[in-house]
Amino acid sequence: MTQQKRLGRGLAALIGDDFNEETVVQDARALRHVPIEFLRRNPNNPRKEFDEGDLKDLATSIREKGLLQPIIVRQIDNGSESQEDGYEIVAGERRWRASQQAGIHEVPVIIRNVSDGEAFEIALIENIQRADLDPVEEAMGYRQLMDRFDYTQEQMAGTLGKSRSHIANSMRLLKLPEGIQDKLRSGELTAGHARALINADDPEEMARQILKLGLNVRETEQLMRKGVLKPKKKTTAEKDPNVLALERELSSVLGLKVDITSSGETGQLRISYTNLEQLDDVCKRLSNSG
Repeated sequence: MTQQKRLGRGLAALIGDDFNEETVVQDARALRHVPIEFLRRNPNNPRKEFDEGDLKDLATSIREKGLLQPIIVRQIDNGSESQEDGYEIVAGERRWRASQQAGIHEVPVIIRNVSDGEAFEIALIENIQRADLDPVEEAMGYRQLMDRFDYTQEQMAGTLGKSRSHIANSMRLLKLPEGIQDKLRSGELTAGHARALINADDPEEMARQILKLGLNVRETEQLMRKGVLKPKKKTTAEKDPNVLALERELSSVLGLKVDITSSGETGQLRISYTNLEQLDDVCKRLSNSG
C-alpha cells in the first residue's frame, strides 16, 4: 500500500514563503497581474468566517500601499483553449476580499499547477500556520489532515511548527457539544475555557456559568478543581404536577415561598421567610389553626 504524498517542507515553496534563489526566479516567471474579477474563491477553503473589521483595515492598507503579497492561484480548466478561463484561489482569499473592498481592479498572482487535493491541503495548512482559523476550524483542519491526507500528529507538528500536545488538545475540542463549539467560533469562549469543560458532566450549563460570572481560564480551572463550578441541580422539573400545584396554592395563602419535597408518603414542607414579621405571622396562623 503506497503512502499518499504529503506537502511537508514543499509547502513553503508552493505558497511563496520559501525565499531561496530558485524559488524567487520561479515566482518571477509565474507572477502576473490579472483582473480581480478573474479570481474565484476556493469552495473547499477551510476558513469560512472573515472578520469585517480586519478586512476593512487590510483594505485601507491595500488602498494606500497596494497589495504587497501575491495571491496564490491555479488556473481553472473549463475545457476551452482560452487562457482567461479564470483562476481559483489556493491561498490568499482574505487578501482578495480586502482588495475588492479597496476597489483594486488588478491583483498580483502566482500561478501554481496543483491538483484538487493539493489545493485543499495548501489552503488548510496555510490558514493553520498563519492562525487565520478559529479554534473549531483549526481542530477540524487537523482532523481533515489526518483523515484525508493520512497525517499523524507527529507529522502535523513538524510541518506546521506546532507542538504535538497543542494539536492533540485542539482536536479534543471536537468532542464538545455543538453549542459550545458555536461559542468558540464567535469568540465568546476561548480554547482554554473549552478544554476545561471537556470532561464536565454538563459542559453547556457550566459554559453558561463561566460567561455569567465573566471567569478567565485560570479562574475556571481553579473553581472546577475545587468543585465550586458545577452543574445546577434540576429539581423543579422532576416534581409531580400535583405537588407543584399544592406549592402554588400554599404560597398564595401564606404570601411566602413554599417548597415541598416528597418520597412516597413522607416528605418535607419548607416555608421561606425574609424577616421576623413574616415568621411571626406564620406562627400565629399555625397556632390558631386548631
